Amino acid sequence: MNIGIFGRTAGETRRVYIKTLFEALHEKKAQLFVNEHYHKLIKNLLPQDIAIKVYNTHEEIRNQINFMITIGGDGTLLDAVTYLRDADVPVLGINTGRLGFLSAYNKDEIYEAVDAVYSGNYIIENRKLISLETKEQLFGKANFALNEITLHKKDSSSMIVLHVHMNGQYMNSYWADGLIIATPTGSTGYSLSCGGPIIMPESESFVITPIAPHNLNVRPLVIKDSNEISIHTELRSKNYLISLDSRHATVPGDMQINIKRAGFSIQLARKPDKNFLSTLRDKLMWGIDRRN
Repeated sequence: MNIGIFGRTAGETRRVYIKTLFEALHEKKAQLFVNEHYHKLIKNLLPQDIAIKVYNTHEEIRNQINFMITIGGDGTLLDAVTYLRDADVPVLGINTGRLGFLSAYNKDEIYEAVDAVYSGNYIIENRKLISLETKEQLFGKANFALNEITLHKKDSSSMIVLHVHMNGQYMNSYWADGLIIATPTGSTGYSLSCGGPIIMPESESFVITPIAPHNLNVRPLVIKDSNEISIHTELRSKNYLISLDSRHATVPGDMQINIKRAGFSIQLARKPDKNFLSTLRDKLMWGIDRRN
């Protein structure tokens, strides 16, 4: 099997888990493909008999890789999505970070994860993405996000005003530090920390969550993901920030922003005995009472 590995860092505390993953895959006689940046970080950690090929592009993944494994935190998996795009390659996360909400396995379950990949003992969840459209083709072909698109003020001293239309009809003007448009996958991320609701992955919805709104009666709004959103801004400074998951850009205030559901989904692998509800309980510690 052709297995792609994606990682971002190889700090001292993670090296034992990186070696374990490569050795476990080598035992399965996997043909390994590693993103070039990560390969430079880890090539001296691995035994010489582990053959590795390097990939740099989405096209190389589409044409050569059967399955993707990420090793790191949620940010690592989100970055891997920019390579995967519409390649229809399943991705499984091994968490060596902190929360690891998107990862199927933790760092002590690496052999179990590799066995699951080879035995097919996993469930695929198709997670929908959100896309950004501008005349300037901001972010190029990687104009999509698995978690959220965020518009945020750049100047710390002043709010921005975001005029939002849905399907061409005026919806609201937000006086705030910014605005988050999150997918169900992203509803447990930045949106949640700003008071947004948790949305089940299969709900086919987006949530629009203001960041520190000045008009306090404004609340997060859940909409059907078939709706298209357009936004233009008013601000005192010349620029503001747009982020797609962990990627960001500075843009001028007069740029027209259009947001809609992406035309493809990501195949996220998970354990058969785990689901979104069990992940909520485990990661958010629902039902835990330290008094008992």
